[in-house]
Amino acid sequence: MSTARKAASLSLDASLLSEARELKLDVSRAAEEGLARAVKAEKERLWRIENAEAIKAANDYVEKHGLPLAKYRQF
Repeated sequence: MSTARKAASLSLDASLLSEARELKLDVSRAAEEGLARAVKAEKERLWRIENAEAIKAANDYVEKHGLPLAKYRQF
């Protein structure tokens, strides 16, 4: 399955771009991978913010009552 591609104009640090080219790196692929990591990190950050109340409630429950089914743990 191929992913649709779209051309984009980017401004990059000239020395970094030069070094990448000297190392024969695929600049487009590296930029795409870096952007994918940044998007993933931001989605995770937003998810933590959006779910902070539920996470706190779950942690408070465990702190007060212990882990559910803890008596069945074998470790």
